[in-house]
Order: sequence, then C-alpha cells, then structure tokens
Amino acid sequence: MGSWVTALSAQASDMSGWLLMGLPGAIYLGGMGKTWIATGLFIGTVLNWKLVSARLRVYTEKTNAITLPSFFEARFRDPTGLLRIVSAIIILIFFAIYASSGLVATGLLFESTFNVKYHVAVIIGGLVIIAYTFLGGFLAVCWTDLLQGALMVFAIVIVPALTYHTVGGAESIREAMELKDISTSLMPQGQKLPIAICMIISSMAWGLGYFGQP
Repeated sequence: MGSWVTALSAQASDMSGWLLMGLPGAIYLGGMGKTWIATGLFIGTVLNWKLVSARLRVYTEKTNAITLPSFFEARFRDPTGLLRIVSAIIILIFFAIYASSGLVATGLLFESTFNVKYHVAVIIGGLVIIAYTFLGGFLAVCWTDLLQGALMVFAIVIVPALTYHTVGGAESIREAMELKDISTSLMPQGQKLPIAICMIISSMAWGLGYFGQP
C-alpha cells in the first residue's frame, strides 16, 4: 500500500472525531488551557512510535503474530491461551466504545451541517462503514482512511489560515474569544499555582493512552 497510505490510515483511524470536534469543543468550553491536551497527545504519539512501535514490529515478526492478543500469548509463553482471550475481550470492549464515539461525531456533524436527524445520521454512517468494510476489507478501510486523513490535514491547515485572514489577525480572534467568555490564557483560571500545574499535567496525561494502542 505504501508508506503514505499506511501512515495516513493509522493516524486518521486515531485522530478522527475527537480532533475536529471534541478538542475544539473542549477549548470552547474550557479555554485555551485545554490545548495542553493536544500537547500531551503529540508527545505521547511521538514517544509511542519511537519507543514501542519499532520493538513491537520486531517481536511480532519473530513470533509470527498478526494481532496484539496473539503477540501477548507468544511473547509471554502462555500455553493456556487465557492471556490472548482476556486481552481480546478488553480490546473489544474499549474499542467498541471508541468506535461508538466516532458514530456519535458522525451523527452530530450531519445533524448540525445537513439538518439530518441524529439517529438517522448514526445509522447511515454505521451502514456505510459496514458496507465498505465487508466489500473491500482492510484495503478499503486503509484507502478510505487515506481520504479522511487528507481531508483532516486540509481542515487543520487551511481552515485556521482562512479564519485568521478573514477575521483580521490574532487581536481580532482574541477579542472574539473574550466576547464569548473563552479564556485566552494557557493557565487554568481561578486556581492556585499547584492546582493549575496538576490540571496541566492531567491534561497532558491523555498522551499516555497511546502506549496502550501501538
């Protein structure tokens, strides 16, 4: 498939609804202090690729493991298969929750943009995903993720640039945020310094989740 398809597919699968809807919503409600979440996620992503992914690739090739449950079973020499079953159940539960959050984002997007009823949009989104997954398998998922990743890059780069140009610069953006009562400070407001530092560390700790999904 090539490095570009693989890379964009991997990142688009991860940075989907939360990046374009969840994080902006958190900043809108909690102010610029919530950008520490993005900082932690960036650091977590880089460290995961540097510290975990390469070693995991080597071990999975040695053990001929395709999935993480199979890798755990081979790596820790579990003859009972219990570790593989337990890890598979854990992955199934938590990724079902993660996948459902993507459908929620789809429903909210279609409801606000195209005035489609939320539940109808969720059903349509789910059916589309099921259809192309069954028809094209993993290859179809990767190519749709490539398109999704390209659109996300476009939105992340072009939209802020156009916004900056349209509203008249950083000062106009700051004034608009103040009118909406959105804090422009990177420090949590109304908190003593030790509590503020703990809140920043807590926000950055979101990046630790990447070590659980290499």
